[in-house]
Amino acid sequence: MAKRKDPWTSLAFDSWSLGLEASTVIGLRMMKLAAGGAAAQAEAQLMVGEKLATSMTLPMLAMTGQLGASGPAIAAGSLAHLRKKVRANRRRLAKG
Repeated sequence: MAKRKDPWTSLAFDSWSLGLEASTVIGLRMMKLAAGGAAAQAEAQLMVGEKLATSMTLPMLAMTGQLGASGPAIAAGSLAHLRKKVRANRRRLAKG
């Protein structure tokens, strides 16, 4: 009999991993915002815009079934959707 992979264990790890990456983005953003100036203003506007866009996009993806049909699939799809933007932000902010 084949071993079944527990989806909730994978989700727990993926959530933890996303949290670490998000913490990095928060730290990088705080340094940028603390420096002030036009770059800080642009970062603040980008940050707020991303939050608004995600708050509208993610529920629509869930309602249309694009994240999956089961609880674990929806949770995994949500994490994957969020992780794309967090990873892009980390790469962008780490550059300079």
